[in-house]
Amino acid sequence: MSESKNRLRVVFCWHMHQPYYKGPEHSDYHLPWVYLHGIKDYADMAAHLEHNPKSKAVVNFAPVLLEQIDDYAGQIKAWLEFGTLIRDPLLAALAGPGLPVDQDSRKELVSACLRANERRLIHRFKHYSRLADLASKVLEEDTLIPYLNDHFMVDLLVWYHLAWVGECVRLNDIRIRSLQSKGYGYDISDRRRLVELIGEELTRVTDRYRKLAENGQVELSVTPYAHPIVPLLMDIESTKEAMPYAEMPELKSYPGGEARARWHVRKGVDVFKKHFGFSPAGCWPSEGAVSEVTLKLLEEEGFLWAATGQQVLHNSLSVSNEGDHMPENWVHTPYRVREGGLNMFFRDDGLSDLIGFTYGDWHADDAVGDLINHLENIANACGDNPNAVVSIIMDGENAWEYYPHNGSYFLNAMYDRLSNHPRFELTTFSESLAQQTKPSPRLPKLVAGSWVYGTFSTWIGDHDKNRAWDMLGDAKVAYDQAVADGDFSAQQMEELERQLAICEGSDWFWWFGDYNPSGTVSDFESLFRRQLSHLYELLGINEPAYLGEVFTKGSGDPALGGVMKKSD
Repeated sequence: MSESKNRLRVVFCWHMHQPYYKGPEHSDYHLPWVYLHGIKDYADMAAHLEHNPKSKAVVNFAPVLLEQIDDYAGQIKAWLEFGTLIRDPLLAALAGPGLPVDQDSRKELVSACLRANERRLIHRFKHYSRLADLASKVLEEDTLIPYLNDHFMVDLLVWYHLAWVGECVRLNDIRIRSLQSKGYGYDISDRRRLVELIGEELTRVTDRYRKLAENGQVELSVTPYAHPIVPLLMDIESTKEAMPYAEMPELKSYPGGEARARWHVRKGVDVFKKHFGFSPAGCWPSEGAVSEVTLKLLEEEGFLWAATGQQVLHNSLSVSNEGDHMPENWVHTPYRVREGGLNMFFRDDGLSDLIGFTYGDWHADDAVGDLINHLENIANACGDNPNAVVSIIMDGENAWEYYPHNGSYFLNAMYDRLSNHPRFELTTFSESLAQQTKPSPRLPKLVAGSWVYGTFSTWIGDHDKNRAWDMLGDAKVAYDQAVADGDFSAQQMEELERQLAICEGSDWFWWFGDYNPSGTVSDFESLFRRQLSHLYELLGINEPAYLGEVFTKGSGDPALGGVMKKSD
């Protein structure tokens, strides 16, 4: 037996996803997270793999994220070459040359420049910290806002973006070092240099990951186009497989759900192929949401593997009468479901949550040492399982804001020590399947669920989430009737299908509910209603009156602002 076969296979799967933040048609981006994560996390995560050539990972991209990155890169190019207005208020303010003059717009801009982790991004830089402290005091008293002159606004904008620059860019780009050294008094040429850098980094994102894939370091995978909860589109009653007493919306089934699910999968693959030049072998279904009919659809569409959360496997083994005698390493084995050929990988919730929620407060060497200790224990337990794979699956962008230096110390140490460890093999899902000495075992039943708690409770079952499903269902009924009765051109149908897809995304439902922060709930609630309204407009139908009314408000303070959830 080769040395490689004696090693425990470890797969890091980084899911890169941002919702569709742009308003209907050619309106502005409502939130800047695509380009900010682009210059920070998408850039850094590629760089750490490039700097550790023996390391490997799976990187999953949501298609709507790829499209938005492209859009930002194109807008910045048009601004640099022709002065075309950038359709993002924050980035446009940085680019200049002008700034908003009315008090409300200035207040919004100042508030936007404080949306960053205080400990890791704001207080790290003394100039930014001073500006932020002053800005916070001014926001407490609206009458002080007129005293914020253009010099203050420009310096705050520049420092906000400097703080969001990825660590690898920060260390290696002389423009960033020069701007940081200057400290204050930034002028229009400084602003232009910073926008140029942002455009360059966004333009490079997909090329860097494509090259990593070509070099065999990365396996690229995809999510259905607009990140919908596919099992709920196909059968909303699948909610009850893991939540038998869930409160359900009035909507009994999503009209034409299977066709819509297949559209999202095919459209997602098309966008993926446009950016990377090949078809992906694997799929991280949106939110790891799976059901038996979802897996059947993915297999029919040509996928070889998919992945979900640990609790889904636990629930499935339990109802299969195997829960009372599950082996110690039950989560570290890929499975096939019933007679299907698609292989399912299951997230190690404990290890994934340690990286997402705990190690950011540890010294990097201690954190990696702890991770290695856990993996060594797993290797001991999996000694008689030739198919053993540890699947560490998590958000590839939001955790690092809570680490020193954007997680650089941790990620570099982790890749270096694990790729050189004699007992581990960093690999990908497809490579691990190719190395199997026997087929994956079969599950007699899969209980529908997601990576969060093994249920769909994050997206349905709450009063406000259910209301959103009913609103979406109304829009789909209107869509089907209008398309059946109308005479839309091919171009109009393409626009209609895409607009419907945006409305079907999972992120709307994620944020609805009282337990989320009120500001974020308001952002997503208003944008959801606008997207539905625009769908009715494209159909030539008067929108329902309820779309003019706020239907959900938040008041919670969840971990990490709600962008990530612990698995239990």
